[in-house]
Amino acid sequence: MHQLEKYYQGSTIKAFEKLNLHPDILKAIAHFKYENATAIQNKVIPVAMKGLDVLGASKSGTGKTAAYVLPLLNKLHKVVKKDQKVIRALIIVPTIELVDQVSRSINDFGKYLHISNVKIQGGIPKSSQLERLKKGTDIVVATPGRLQSLIADKKINLEHVTTVILDEADTMLDLGFLNEIKAILNYCGKPRQTLMFSATLSQNIKKLAKEFLIDPAIVEVSQRRDIVDFIVHRAYKVDKNRKAELVAKLITDKNLEQILLFTSSKESANKIYEYLKSKKIRTSIIHGDLNRGNRARSLALLKSGKTQVLVATDIAARGIDIPELEMVINYELPEHTDDFTHRVGRTGRAGHKGQVISFLTTLDYNTFSKIERHLKLNIKRDIYPGFELTDKQPRQKQPKKKSLIERKGGYDFHKKRMEKRSKAAQYKKKTDSKKANNKKR
Repeated sequence: MHQLEKYYQGSTIKAFEKLNLHPDILKAIAHFKYENATAIQNKVIPVAMKGLDVLGASKSGTGKTAAYVLPLLNKLHKVVKKDQKVIRALIIVPTIELVDQVSRSINDFGKYLHISNVKIQGGIPKSSQLERLKKGTDIVVATPGRLQSLIADKKINLEHVTTVILDEADTMLDLGFLNEIKAILNYCGKPRQTLMFSATLSQNIKKLAKEFLIDPAIVEVSQRRDIVDFIVHRAYKVDKNRKAELVAKLITDKNLEQILLFTSSKESANKIYEYLKSKKIRTSIIHGDLNRGNRARSLALLKSGKTQVLVATDIAARGIDIPELEMVINYELPEHTDDFTHRVGRTGRAGHKGQVISFLTTLDYNTFSKIERHLKLNIKRDIYPGFELTDKQPRQKQPKKKSLIERKGGYDFHKKRMEKRSKAAQYKKKTDSKKANNKKR
């Protein structure tokens, strides 16, 4: 291994050597200069290589894809036959962008192996995908809808599949793909190894795991409430009709060059996209109504620096991987904390620093406070110079004063007892007043 390290200009693969991966996989890791295994990789790879089912929770940007691709390649290299290809592994993901990302990872890490993969996704003619399937493949990376369509047409055979990987299972649940996934798994071989990954281990994911997995190893390396050390959060309160103006101002004042801007709907995405273009800000857009070619082009423009801003909706942005993304802007807040986590995970990836700015109108205050509570964040709400508020502000609840015992983290039984008595006295006074009024009548 010493000669291998020297050949690749000193790239260290010692962190991966201890995982007992095949030398040709280690050679690819060294070639692409991966120096350190991440937490999710260190925990998932050993149990996956033992053939166990896995339920994994990890945020985006933590090396999750490699955590399942590396043991899969290590497993397949022992059984694949160069001239006799059958589908032995199936990876199901929610979006076409994630299909592309996973397929690239397989190609990179399998650079020195005779293992092939075929992408099954919408936005590409079925005919071209069927041609590749006819030539034979070892791995299929697919979105549920197109894959089920090929199964219904009897154009794909999954009976030899011994490994199934469900990535971003939480997103697939949100998109309503549960029935499709159940139907697809019925066509896969048995016994099989199943690995399921999600950003968080919600109750719905745990319920799904009981249905699909057998005695899984549970790996949770980063809880939803963890704060990413490399991300700086800011929040700006702004009048509803000046949000677009503030985006343009921030981009100009701070000379921002690479921004992923999130909206909650396609309509909002189109509006802010047109506004930024009218201000001569280089902008591209990605959402579900755009075809695959346009979505890929928009992403490529941001990665190459030809555009400054990529406007995106939540689902369309799943699978976007820009290693050094400068900033995420929450132009509109998502309804759920998990979606906020997914958005934030687009920046601060692989040890790089990132920034997140959230815009807050009066309608967003409660939602943002809920997100802060769930993630244990405390983000200062600022007003950007020149954007003083004119919208009527809601009355803020005054925080209750804490006793000395509570400030030290204890439970003040005396205070709680007195509060209970006070409430009882107020209730009695109110009841007595009603009785007196009734007698007068």
